[in-house]
Amino acid sequence: MALRDTSLPEPSGPLPRSAVPLDRADRERLLSGTHHDPHALLGAHAVAGGTLFRALRPFARSVSVLADGMRSRLVSEGGGLFSAVLPYDAIPAYALLVEYDDGAGEHEVHDPYRFLPALGELDLHLIREGRHEQLWKALGAEPMTHQDVTGTRFTVWAPNAQGVRVAGDFTCWDGTQYPMRSLGASGVWELFLPGIGEGARYKFEITSRYGGRFLKADPMARRTEVPPDTASVVTASHHEWGDAEWLAHRADTPVHEAPFSVYEIHLPSWRPGLTYRQLAEELPPYVRDMGFTHVELMPVAQHPFSGSWGYQVTSYYAPMARLGTPDDFKYLVDALHRAGIGVIMDWVPAHFPKDDWALARFDGDPLYEPGDSRRAEHPDWGTYEFDFGRTEVRNFLVANAVYWCEEFHIDGLRVDAVASMLYLDYSRDSGQWTPNVFGGREDLDAVAFLQEMNATVYRRAPGVVTIAEESTAWDGVTRPTDSGGLGFGLKWNMGWMHDSLEYVKHEPVHRKYHHNEMTFSMVYAYSENYVLPISHDEVVHGKQALVSKMPGDWWQRRANHRAYLGFMWAHPGKQLLFMGQEFAQGAEWSEAHGPEWWLLDSGYCAEADHRGVRDLVRDLNSVYLDCPALWQRDTDPTGFQWVIGDAAEDNVFAFLRFDAEANPLLAVCNFSPVVRHDYGLAVPKGATVWREVLNTDSARYGGSDVTNSGPIPAEEGSVRLTLPPLATVWLTPQSPTGQE
Repeated sequence: MALRDTSLPEPSGPLPRSAVPLDRADRERLLSGTHHDPHALLGAHAVAGGTLFRALRPFARSVSVLADGMRSRLVSEGGGLFSAVLPYDAIPAYALLVEYDDGAGEHEVHDPYRFLPALGELDLHLIREGRHEQLWKALGAEPMTHQDVTGTRFTVWAPNAQGVRVAGDFTCWDGTQYPMRSLGASGVWELFLPGIGEGARYKFEITSRYGGRFLKADPMARRTEVPPDTASVVTASHHEWGDAEWLAHRADTPVHEAPFSVYEIHLPSWRPGLTYRQLAEELPPYVRDMGFTHVELMPVAQHPFSGSWGYQVTSYYAPMARLGTPDDFKYLVDALHRAGIGVIMDWVPAHFPKDDWALARFDGDPLYEPGDSRRAEHPDWGTYEFDFGRTEVRNFLVANAVYWCEEFHIDGLRVDAVASMLYLDYSRDSGQWTPNVFGGREDLDAVAFLQEMNATVYRRAPGVVTIAEESTAWDGVTRPTDSGGLGFGLKWNMGWMHDSLEYVKHEPVHRKYHHNEMTFSMVYAYSENYVLPISHDEVVHGKQALVSKMPGDWWQRRANHRAYLGFMWAHPGKQLLFMGQEFAQGAEWSEAHGPEWWLLDSGYCAEADHRGVRDLVRDLNSVYLDCPALWQRDTDPTGFQWVIGDAAEDNVFAFLRFDAEANPLLAVCNFSPVVRHDYGLAVPKGATVWREVLNTDSARYGGSDVTNSGPIPAEEGSVRLTLPPLATVWLTPQSPTGQE
């Protein structure tokens, strides 16, 4: 948009022959925002006797056509409409000169209604078919050059709307000036606005088929305002990635055969107040120093209420604006990759909130949610569920999964609340749900969606892993889709988490009655590819922090905490630990203040206790990374062997882990507060000398320092150990040269 110098002489153009008033019905539909094809009425059109020009400029004082270096004033029709027939045999290249009563002079602008659609037929075909795997490139606000003019293409899917208009800070949030055109059966509406670029704030003004008019944020917005403001923001990426080496080798080793130790983080509260770029300076070195291979970010998609922790998403394609721009988030991911750390993101396709400016009843009717209110309402969270059976909705979600992987180089998606998607009767009583076509309770549409999402992500983004938070015994969660499975790479082992925490919360004297809670996980350990999660869900809402779940005095709690982590890192399956638990924070997590980092400060009376636990976690990860027996055969039953699994009276567990070359690691856990001397355990006969490579009772971790120092001979296939109290020890064979 250019401001014209009105002090210069005005060139005179051909005089208008006449105004051509609109048909009354067309005029009413156009001005009320319910016309499906405003381009047929506005812009320039060949008519008998010349070219008809018509512009819609509410509140304008005058509108003129500038063509061939000459201007011709249009005649006001009222209601912001201006028109005239000018004696041009062919439609010329032209611009509009618009003047308002603000004293700012005339503005020279391109007419949005002289442009052809900026969305191709192939895009529309793929949208109709639900197969547009890069949907974000077709829908939303896309800055571009169209017909040699720079501007922004606005597109939105609203098949039930009578009309859609663009409103923004550039229209004072009145959509009258910019009605969009319907692109037929696709349900997509489109308008190219010249001169609108990055940073412009906008929404879509929708008129429903019932006559209601409301503003909606763009479902495909790639950037949003900072809450409580809710507008979408036009954006384009300028980030230059530096993680090519990371991406080149990400798929070298299948994830189930690779080390995978995850640090779960809530970004806004890890270090409260830090932006994405500030986090990029602090988070990668911390995670790398601690030895974790990956971070898992609680949801980063835009959500208006911070207390939801990100699980009430309103803008699925936009990173949360509180911490910075989309490019700022890319900068953080890039920094983590350059530090050798993978990035997993929580993804929430199970439900969405009912905010009236977001997805809910988007075009006046149920659109993203099912039309059946019994199925639309999620009974647990006061939200809507997605209509997984609708082609376009499924496409919206599948493309969103691809979007985060391709545009933000995300290495994994942990899919939240999978069980709530899989079952029609989830949290519903009889009469509140309808069986599927086979009379069952399985949601077949949700199953098909999850299979499509997984297959598409794995095909398009090599090396990416999808992880299911699935709390039931659904068969085949991590089985390939071509074998009838859901196709996830990994699944959270909620059974292991529940049972093991139940065991350790008991006083040691009572643990013998719960011994099977620690061994039962091995009955089903190879039914899926598992992650062992001690996540944020286990340290909030009265569940207590991990160390506070433990019985006994402060020393015993920390000892139990350390022993449990040693058991967890040695157990088959990948592991995940939530922030704050790596240094035995005693308080529950709160999103308001995050981890209690001050516990590690010098001068705090118990800082050595917390630093000791942190040092243990660092060493757990270090030995873990160096010892393939702990991760290479996580999903292979031959990679595990019980040494002693029935010592309930002793509260002792001992087992062997093996790598692909059958090299063993012996893990021994003593969950009683007494030292057990000369404790005999069977070991592979080929290994004649063993040594302790980790002991959670070490003095440097805050323990009592009961250790097995020096070489430990194996005689006739057994070793005799001293088991420290409330501790886990790891041992590996020692070669004749004294090296492992």
